[in-house]
Amino acid sequence: MSNLIKHRSSWLQPFGDFLDADDLWGNRWLPRVFQQLPAVNISEKDNEYAIELAVPGYKKENFKVNTDDGLLTVSAEAKNEDREDGQEYTRREYTYSGFSRTFRLPENVKDDAIEAKYADGLLKLRIPKASPTAAKPKKAIAVNG
Repeated sequence: MSNLIKHRSSWLQPFGDFLDADDLWGNRWLPRVFQQLPAVNISEKDNEYAIELAVPGYKKENFKVNTDDGLLTVSAEAKNEDREDGQEYTRREYTYSGFSRTFRLPENVKDDAIEAKYADGLLKLRIPKASPTAAKPKKAIAVNG
């Protein structure tokens, strides 16, 4: 049985289990903006994998979903500008948010048939499995002399 796994491209990867690098570096040392990774649920059925990301506040136009060399990358960027003009003041607030998550795809998927749908704050990815190749029957080959 194949599994989708989170891809770590950090130089700390060899020490991840020992140091719990995601917790060590993610929660205490990095600014809060870098800690905002969406929660992910991954499930497997007989014919597909499913990934759900909890990403409220985005629009479907904000997302980029790509595959490259066995990796699935889901990312998003959003910019909000709130402007309020008054007689005695001008107030502007900018909000930038974004994330990127990368997953290693198993070899048994059809990466050219991945579907993505965003609704109600959930980005759902459907990753079909490739049909298992039928085992070829044994064949005796005569040795000629």
